[in-house]
Amino acid sequence: MTALLTVERLVRAVSPGGPSCLSSMTELAPAGGPQCAIAPAKFAMPRSALGTYAYERRYLDGELRQAVIVDSKQSQLNRAETALQQAIDDGHPLLGRLPRVEVTYQRGDTAEHYTDLTLPHRVFDAHIRAGTVEGDAVTAVPAYRAARDATAAAARALLELSPITLVYGGWDSSRAARQGRWRSILVGEVLGFCDTIETPKRGGARVDGVGMRVSLPGPVLKEIAETQRAELSSKTYDKVIKEAGKLAKGATASASMLGLGGIPPTLEQLAGVACDRIVRSHVLSFAALRQLRFGAGPEGDAACRAVLAALALNGLARSDAELCLRANCDLIEAGPTVVRIDQRGGQTDQLTPLDIAAADSLLAEALALAEAAAGLRWDGVALQVAGNPAIVAGAVDDTDSDE
Repeated sequence: MTALLTVERLVRAVSPGGPSCLSSMTELAPAGGPQCAIAPAKFAMPRSALGTYAYERRYLDGELRQAVIVDSKQSQLNRAETALQQAIDDGHPLLGRLPRVEVTYQRGDTAEHYTDLTLPHRVFDAHIRAGTVEGDAVTAVPAYRAARDATAAAARALLELSPITLVYGGWDSSRAARQGRWRSILVGEVLGFCDTIETPKRGGARVDGVGMRVSLPGPVLKEIAETQRAELSSKTYDKVIKEAGKLAKGATASASMLGLGGIPPTLEQLAGVACDRIVRSHVLSFAALRQLRFGAGPEGDAACRAVLAALALNGLARSDAELCLRANCDLIEAGPTVVRIDQRGGQTDQLTPLDIAAADSLLAEALALAEAAAGLRWDGVALQVAGNPAIVAGAVDDTDSDE
């Protein structure tokens, strides 16, 4: 029999002597059936453009098995943040109150907005630190300085400026002194259990119905590149112009660099991995939350911790509802999500999994309690930052980079 996760239970969990963790586990399966291989997370390799998969040894049902990382811990947190940001962008009335730092870059007539939910280092991100607020450097703004100076024993400034950093972690690594190091209170991953550590390969090809090979003289290559110059990546444009310039008069070269012509089948791309079990798991640490103080006394501090726990669970409910990992990795839930909260001494209670509506209600109740017990106020964007125009002018896609 399962119990409901109420705000009262959450407050008890984040109070001294409470449970250590809440865990959530879901069995997944390939949407196309057990015969389908899936594409795990791909990781870069030194001096190689192909990438590879990450294999580890993990226990499953008491047996040490070969496993592949289907979605990493970092990726799972990013998906939860993205889900929260999407809800905010959609005008969610509760999540829209979440304090956040927003950086705005101007690209011509278009304004681009980024927040500490989408920037890689959250409130300590370089895009924030390089910006300005009403002409002043962000690093000199009192509210931002207070958040950077926050400690576990005095975390109120960070709670009011960027609570997402307290939930998903952050490291103020570039600071000369007093570097903030905040662990994530939520961790999770998706593992696939398999019988091999050999990275398989699959065939890839491109068919051009006009012609499998399109050869053009230098002047024509240059003309096509010039007409698309505003849209071509700088790397592609430079390559076309360079190759066209090498051609003797009347000579031709392949236009494949412009996407013209076909590519014969090659066995070079990473193939999928066959998995007999796929498991998604997350852990929310109440023990880590209990280390935080907000200057509101025992009851007020517990209420603030409960808000952070409810926010983490809200992001988890939203990201778990969207099994969208990557191409060739479409998954379905193969069984119900099992949520447990430990009760010390090896005992656990099983809880009813939170759907999005229940997670919203829990967060709303926790926030109301923190408002009453700790005077917490969440009113949306807490700091508007003007992005440094030099940064956006120098930004290129990684596909354009020679590094």
